[in-house]
Amino acid sequence: MDVSLFDFELPSARIALRPASPRDSARLMVVEADGRISHRTIRDLPDYLRAGDALLVNDTKVIPARLYGQRLRASGPAKIEVLLHRRLAGDRFSVLARPARKLAVGDKLVFGNMQAQVAARGDNGEAELQFALFGAALDAAIAAQGEMPLPPYIAGKRKADARDVCDYQTLFARTDGSVAAPTAGLHFTPELFAALEKKGVAREHVTLHVGLGTFLPVTVEDTGQHRMHSERAILDTPTAERLNAAHAAGGRIACVGTTSLRTLESAVGADGVVHPFDRETDIFITPGYRFRAVDMLLTNFHLPRSTLFMLVSALMGLEVMKQAYAEAIAKGYRFYSYGDACLLMPSR
Repeated sequence: MDVSLFDFELPSARIALRPASPRDSARLMVVEADGRISHRTIRDLPDYLRAGDALLVNDTKVIPARLYGQRLRASGPAKIEVLLHRRLAGDRFSVLARPARKLAVGDKLVFGNMQAQVAARGDNGEAELQFALFGAALDAAIAAQGEMPLPPYIAGKRKADARDVCDYQTLFARTDGSVAAPTAGLHFTPELFAALEKKGVAREHVTLHVGLGTFLPVTVEDTGQHRMHSERAILDTPTAERLNAAHAAGGRIACVGTTSLRTLESAVGADGVVHPFDRETDIFITPGYRFRAVDMLLTNFHLPRSTLFMLVSALMGLEVMKQAYAEAIAKGYRFYSYGDACLLMPSR
C-alpha cells in the first residue's frame, strides 16, 4: 500500500510533553467497528470489559539507554551520544550512535566511568559496542550514567529529568530490555487494576523488548518495501494456556498496547490457538492482515505514516481510524507516548 495513505496533519500543540496526573485521568476515545466514537477517561475502561476477559500487558522495563560521552582519538576527543538498542552479550550492545559519520571500528569511547570500543559498524548510524565492564557491573554503570530515552518528539522539546524515571515506566515493568516504554501501559494505576480485578478481568503478562525500530520512520513509498527491526518477544506456556481457556469460555483478549498485540499475533496459529513463543519477531501488520487472537486494543495515538498507525488501521479500517484521529485532533486529545488513549473494538 502507498505509505502516503497513512499520513495526516498533526498540530505540534497536540504532542504531550508530560503524562496526565494521576495516570488514569487521561482521556479515552472509544472507537467501535462501525465508526461510532465515545469520549470517556481511562478510569472508565472497566465499563468495556467483563468477567472472563483477559487483559494482556507487556511487562518489559525501559533501561536508561541514552548515554553521552566522548570518542577518543589522537586528534582529540569529540562528543558522542549513543542509544543502547539491544544487548548482544554480557559486555556488548547494538547501539544507534550520533554523530555516526566519523565513527570507526576500534574507536575508544568513554561514558563517565564506563569505557567501550567500537566492535562493528552498520548502516543508518548503527554500531556494536564492547564495554570494559560485564554483566551486573555494566548494568549498574548504565543505571548510574544513562538517561531515560524519551522519544525524539519529546526529547527535541525538553531534556529528560527525574520525573521521567517514574513517568516513563509502567507499574508492571519487571524485565529490563526496552529503549522505549509500552506507552498504553503508562495509564494504569493500582486503583484501576483493583477495579478490573473486582470485575473479574484477569491480567496476563507477555514481554516484548521495544527496540530501535520505534525511533525509525517509514521512509519507503510502499509498505511492501518496509522492513521491521526484529524484537525479542516472550509468551510462556502457562499464559498461552490461560489465554486459550479464556477464549474457549467466551472471554475476550484485550491487548494493552501494540507491543502486546504484536507478541500475541506472533504466537497464535492459523487456527486461533495461542502457542508459547520465545524468539525474535518482525511482524508487520498492515491493512489486509487477518487477526487471529486479539479482540480489543488499548493504545495511544500514533505518528502519521508510522507502522503503528498502519497496525490500528488494519484492525479497524483506514477510514475509521482517519475519522477517529481527525476527531481526536479537533477535540484536543493529547498524542504520542505521554498522551491520551483510544480503545479499539473491532468486530470479530
